[in-house]
Amino acid sequence: MTIARQPSLQATLLTLVAGIADAVGYITMGGVFAANMTGNTVLAGIAIAEAHYADAARHLSPLVTFFIGAMLARLILRLWRKPAMAIALEAALLAGLDFLPLGMESKVLVIAFAMGLQASAITQFAGASISTVVVTSTLARTADAALDALLPSAVKAQPATTTPRLLLLTWLGYLAGAIAGALLLHVMPWPLIVPAALLVVVMVL
Repeated sequence: MTIARQPSLQATLLTLVAGIADAVGYITMGGVFAANMTGNTVLAGIAIAEAHYADAARHLSPLVTFFIGAMLARLILRLWRKPAMAIALEAALLAGLDFLPLGMESKVLVIAFAMGLQASAITQFAGASISTVVVTSTLARTADAALDALLPSAVKAQPATTTPRLLLLTWLGYLAGAIAGALLLHVMPWPLIVPAALLVVVMVL
């Protein structure tokens, strides 16, 4: 594998990790996302509007641990300038989580913390800024690239910061991760071992 292809593989693996984590968290926690903080915010707002305050708190609490995880990753980058330590911590948390005596509500908070680490640890792939924990903006950028490819404009566009292939791979990685996460819950008692192993591959890359 050439060095040029490694950022694409790295980004795709990270979105697989987030997709698995989100699916496992959502299914086991009855509708709480571990990585998708937009979804949690919307669901919390709906719960507040319907006066279901305990449910709102369940959706808002992962935002806190996600935020702390992202801050810690930023601190690690300032101190060591390499994302490997933050990714290693994320892998250790996911690998060991099912073996800790924690309830499901506590576990989803730990997963959200791990996703916060990932969200801030690696944000650049071959010079392109791509989120590996949410894919809404990725889908929008893919649509931009698709239209530009189909209907080239006479007006000089801004230079592309990434390729449609990389954008598509990251979206597909998230989708594949969600499918894998749902399936893993049926075939193994510790599904989060799989994303932890993927994170080790990311560190090797």
